[in-house]
Amino acid sequence: MVDERTNKHDMRVECSPRRDRDIADLAARQHGVVARRQLVELGLGRGGIGHRFGTGRMHVVHQGVYAVGHRALSREGRWMAAVLAAGPGSALSHHSAAALWGIRDTARADVDVVSERRVRPRPGVKPHRARVPPDELTAVRDIPVTTVPRTLLDLAAVLSHTQLERAINQAEADRLTDSLPLVDLVRRHPGRRGVATIRAIMAEAEGGMTITRSELEVRFLAFLKTAELPRPEVNASLQVAGMWVEADCLWRAPRLIVELDGYAFHGSADAYERDRARDRALSVAGWLVVRVTWRHLHRDPGTLAADLRGLLTAR
Repeated sequence: MVDERTNKHDMRVECSPRRDRDIADLAARQHGVVARRQLVELGLGRGGIGHRFGTGRMHVVHQGVYAVGHRALSREGRWMAAVLAAGPGSALSHHSAAALWGIRDTARADVDVVSERRVRPRPGVKPHRARVPPDELTAVRDIPVTTVPRTLLDLAAVLSHTQLERAINQAEADRLTDSLPLVDLVRRHPGRRGVATIRAIMAEAEGGMTITRSELEVRFLAFLKTAELPRPEVNASLQVAGMWVEADCLWRAPRLIVELDGYAFHGSADAYERDRARDRALSVAGWLVVRVTWRHLHRDPGTLAADLRGLLTAR
């Protein structure tokens, strides 16, 4: 026979302020959502979970996934809820991953999630079944997600050549590098759908993949001369926030700096982080930093010239 006093004690523990704090802390880390399995790990049983539904402190988002405090979820909350609904080891993928990374936005209502296990389709979640190696997964704002190269590989199967090229260009412009670059990922998955498209895009950019920084500098200065834009100081040093930095091309009066970047997918993540910290320090000091790639020079010099002319005269 079940001891009624024991049940009442257990309910008091499950409904204690400490349990509420634990749930709130977990939800705060996960954009306002929690999974039932996580609540069980925190020590809640059916009664404690049901009590919080009854008092309006939790609301169902998906089966086994709940919003804490209110029903209104941010976009990140909806992404996280879909990943939790797909189960342990799942991650945001395809269109949704591209939107999280900022390389291609999407208006799709369904959230793309990849998982090694079979996931039952449900409203708002589009599951993809695949085994994704650990070095093709990461987290952004605490949301499990496929890496940028893996995201591009997945997109290659569902986008047109032009759409995929734009996504790759955006990733390159944002310098979203990874320890496993896209070129190596293509070699790892040679038979996947869309790999031929990626190879074609890379072949078009072959010059940018092999050009040296000194060659890029020569071409950029020649481009400025052709566009009748003022010549900058080259490899100029300046002091910012107590440290000396070297700028590839610098115009002092308009406080404009152009950094010349090679092909992003051959860069390192550490270099990306250092460059971003440096750019941030220069911005705080009143400098505008513009990054120019070989592809900008080769594919769209007219737009680049117009942009630089506007920046040099407006500042």
